Amino acid sequence: MSELLLDAEGLYLELQRGVQRLLTPETALVGIWSGGAWLAERLAADLAVAAGTISSAMHRDDFGSRGMAKADHTKLPFDVNGRDILLIDDVLFTGRTTRAVINELFDFGRPASVRLAVLVDRGGRQLPIEPAFSAARVTLKADQSLRLVRGEDGRFSFEVK
Repeated sequence: MSELLLDAEGLYLELQRGVQRLLTPETALVGIWSGGAWLAERLAADLAVAAGTISSAMHRDDFGSRGMAKADHTKLPFDVNGRDILLIDDVLFTGRTTRAVINELFDFGRPASVRLAVLVDRGGRQLPIEPAFSAARVTLKADQSLRLVRGEDGRFSFEVK
């Protein structure tokens, strides 16, 4: 594993500015487990906005190859109905995780709107999903993965495999 030469903390500040511009009084942040959940938790504290966590485990289209992950990471401490939901994720690639969490989200109700903000968009979409905001765009080889890491001190960095 090597560290990508991206400043995760600097990108977090850019994400914070972008998310702040997207907020309305009805907006709740929903972090996609796990990196997106870390980001949403920190954004909620920094921006004083409601936040929850959502897992894609129950709606993934690749559970046959990945296996069933722990599915109890979805925690939405607010009513989804009529709410403007801003999904937060660390890395957007194919769009399949986003599709799965949207399906999970609608199991909890009918939001007024659903938008997506990401720390890094690495392209390579397989579905028509685009973020309303991304702090950075990078290009990696298709067989590489980019992962957000949260240190014991709460600071973010990236690993690329």
